[in-house]
Amino acid sequence: MSENLLAIVLGIVQGLTEFLPVSSSGHLELAKWIMGDDSMAKESMIMTVTLHAATALSTIVVFWRDIVEILKGLFQFKNNSSFQFSMKIILSMIPAAFVGLFFEEAIESLFNGNVILVGLMLLLTGALLFLADRAKNTDKQVSFLNAIMIGVAQAIAILPGISRSGATISTSVLLGIDRARAARFSFLMVVPLILGKMAKDVLSGEITSEKVNITALVIGFFAAFVTGLIACIWMIRLVKNNKLTYFAIYCIVVGILAMIIYSI
Repeated sequence: MSENLLAIVLGIVQGLTEFLPVSSSGHLELAKWIMGDDSMAKESMIMTVTLHAATALSTIVVFWRDIVEILKGLFQFKNNSSFQFSMKIILSMIPAAFVGLFFEEAIESLFNGNVILVGLMLLLTGALLFLADRAKNTDKQVSFLNAIMIGVAQAIAILPGISRSGATISTSVLLGIDRARAARFSFLMVVPLILGKMAKDVLSGEITSEKVNITALVIGFFAAFVTGLIACIWMIRLVKNNKLTYFAIYCIVVGILAMIIYSI
């Protein structure tokens, strides 16, 4: 596969799996097991940063008004709704940031072809989506306690096989939060973490030692950005219209098949 074509594929996959509740990490682990670790070329660090930048930008484009309000609230230091929402976003980031900083090696050890773990976590993702689709519609907003609990769900979603968007949105809906607000909060809370991860990768120094294919990076960025825009808007509509069951069935079927085939 040519480098430019690979960039398109990686961009589309990143754009879709960043927002749709199917667990990109889980699917990557299954693909590595099916194809063999050595048969899959490792995605370069600079391409990883580029694709994450693209999906972060797509989130910013969709929610730019909300982000402006968050920034205004954060720097005005007035105890109004914008400031409180900003604090809730910050609170929600703490669990995942804590796990990423202090348990990085333990987490990386789980990304080693552990198919049974991936299968079980896909089943858990499916169950959460199934339950969320059957929760009652409300007009409840995110509270400070809710923000912490959703943040814990995001931290748990670091495990391969658990969808980040699926876990955070499902947790929000099961806590009784309005579906539109649940999707909005889920996507907004991940933007600072994506930017932080990008900064960490850049500061690691690994990027400077890589050869750069500008054309492939541009193609990958554009593919991830456009796909991310579509997936983000689509996911919001799916959550509002109680259409998560389709993804629940998909995750459950893939999880069961993976465990059965691995055990044979």
